[in-house]
Amino acid sequence: MKVTIGHLYPDLFNLYGDSGNVQCMKKRLEWRGMEAEVLALCAGDEIDFGKLDILVWGGGSDKGQALAVDYLKRIRPDFKNYVEDGGVVLAVCGAYQLLGKYYKAGEEVIEGLGILDIYTERSDERLVGNLILESPLSASPVVGFENHAGRTIIGDCAPLGRVLYGRGNTGDGGYEGVVYKNTVGTYLHGPLLPKNPEVCDWFLERALKRRYGEDVNLTELSDEPELRANGNMVERLVTSGGRSR
Repeated sequence: MKVTIGHLYPDLFNLYGDSGNVQCMKKRLEWRGMEAEVLALCAGDEIDFGKLDILVWGGGSDKGQALAVDYLKRIRPDFKNYVEDGGVVLAVCGAYQLLGKYYKAGEEVIEGLGILDIYTERSDERLVGNLILESPLSASPVVGFENHAGRTIIGDCAPLGRVLYGRGNTGDGGYEGVVYKNTVGTYLHGPLLPKNPEVCDWFLERALKRRYGEDVNLTELSDEPELRANGNMVERLVTSGGRSR
């Protein structure tokens, strides 16, 4: 079996080491004896969404978001069709914001893809720190690091998880991220997936089932180092008196 992972705009959205999410997906497929192809989809490239099993879109600056607007307009119809057809997407921070209707920074409004019924407005206060979620995507806590000034309103959409420690989408709403079909948007850096193997496998399993059928199941991996890193982060944050929701 082969999985094709598209890394969207690595030339514009390359902050916080989020490319590690691509490498984590690739290694967890290879450890199971599967082939993983990674395609760097740079600004201006033609994108054939029909060839993609997973699309990973990392965090970027406000400048990177503004530069991407014209490119996003070109791919918007195909991107939306891919999402609606169950295409698998991980969008982090700035990419998460651009899945929505718009990102407003003062008087400037950056148009989003409008794929999700969400929107973001920038605040003067940045939300920075470690974060722990309780999420249906993972039996273990989901851990990561948030660093964003945006306040993302997800309305009736489902969140990625309930905030146990940290600030989340709005700083006081109690929830973080968004899940729609097989698309996840989140503010969690780290990168996210190496310390959250169950979340990584959530993406992989959905991509495999979409490509090869519902009877596909992932073989189990040990995950002892990954879960130890996850548990250590949770323990440190809890014992240090992190912000609890």
